[in-house]
Amino acid sequence: MGLLSAWCPQDDEVEFSFIRASGPGGQAVNKTSSAVQLRFDVRASRLPEAVKARLLASDDQRLSREGVFVIKAQVHRSQDMNRQDALERLVAWVQAAAHVPAVRRATRPTRGSQQRRLAGKAVRSAVKAGRGRVCGGD
Repeated sequence: MGLLSAWCPQDDEVEFSFIRASGPGGQAVNKTSSAVQLRFDVRASRLPEAVKARLLASDDQRLSREGVFVIKAQVHRSQDMNRQDALERLVAWVQAAAHVPAVRRATRPTRGSQQRRLAGKAVRSAVKAGRGRVCGGD
């Protein structure tokens, strides 16, 4: 995550459009365009190819087939605060994809763990075998 720890998109990589917010709020919501829609084209960005590949492979529904990531921010009443919120969410998404997951190496169980597992199974089997029907020995 070294190079992208303080990544911030360039002005020409991000496109903002201001729209009317939905939900409660009365007249203020109906007449002001305080909600922000951020559009970030992953394919046209200056990100490293490995990060672009991980971003495009994600199954996030905010990512279109064309590789455009769309964020709608409408939590705040201020257009500037919604714009900042959208940028922060974009940066968090890119930084999460920049983290390279560790490669999992398969290991075999130890002999002791196998013996403990089989001993536990034998005990459980004996308990269940004792629950059978009782036959009269007369």
